[in-house]
Amino acid sequence: MVRNDWFTRRELGGTGRWCVPRAAKGLGLGVVSRGMWRAGSMSAELGVGCALRAVNERVQQAVARRPRDLPAIQPRLVAVSKTKPADMVIEAYGHGQRTFGENYVQELLEKASNPKILSLCPEIKWHFIGHLQKQNVNKLMAVPNLFMLETVDSVKLADKVNSSWQKKGSPERLKVMVQINTSGEESKHGLPPSETIAIVEHINAKCPSLEFVGLMTIGSFGHDLSQGPNPDFQIEVGSTNVRIGSIIFGERDYSKKPTPDKCAADVKAPLEVAQEH
Repeated sequence: MVRNDWFTRRELGGTGRWCVPRAAKGLGLGVVSRGMWRAGSMSAELGVGCALRAVNERVQQAVARRPRDLPAIQPRLVAVSKTKPADMVIEAYGHGQRTFGENYVQELLEKASNPKILSLCPEIKWHFIGHLQKQNVNKLMAVPNLFMLETVDSVKLADKVNSSWQKKGSPERLKVMVQINTSGEESKHGLPPSETIAIVEHINAKCPSLEFVGLMTIGSFGHDLSQGPNPDFQIEVGSTNVRIGSIIFGERDYSKKPTPDKCAADVKAPLEVAQEH
């Protein structure tokens, strides 16, 4: 029987309302938690390379504060490039960034198929982080260099993705995360916590073309906003997948070149964090 309750941050040595599902922890599963760095925003004048350095420095600082009993896994930075042009992706790639996230299937397909990106970014890895409808699965599976789907939220979707990936004939299994709605809000996608074990077991047993790597959990946005959680907490308790958008790429009108004196290592802006095994 799955227990529909969660370890709180306080139980794990932090503060706040939720962190790791007890059922998942009992299975030794990785956990993807969605949080925010809210204490400011990136200046539109800050460049991509400078922002990447600032983000990576802050991530490393959070990693250094982890308890010694946690696995020493280096967090992966996923640069969320939605609405941004191919040239900005190429610029970030030139500064060493390899993993990028997109929310919309059509935008991801067009961007990943861009001739310049295909030519100049041979090691790029794409994560799909938006809600995926079953009618768009085949289109998503056609994305060049698709590396991970972070939002599997039903057995039917898992089966559809597995079948489509099989037909593609890829030698590698597609990495997937299961999306769990921990806040119970109808406006958010994801399975209820009570269904976690069932879908994970289904993927492992019935979807040979998929590799389950973790859970993506969505907490209460209003709660985070009002309680002001430790911005680095999720990384400190073992998160290994950090999704950041505007702090790297700026707002939609971002176009100015950076200047050396604006590369502050303590820049803060929205981010999402996760953990996987």
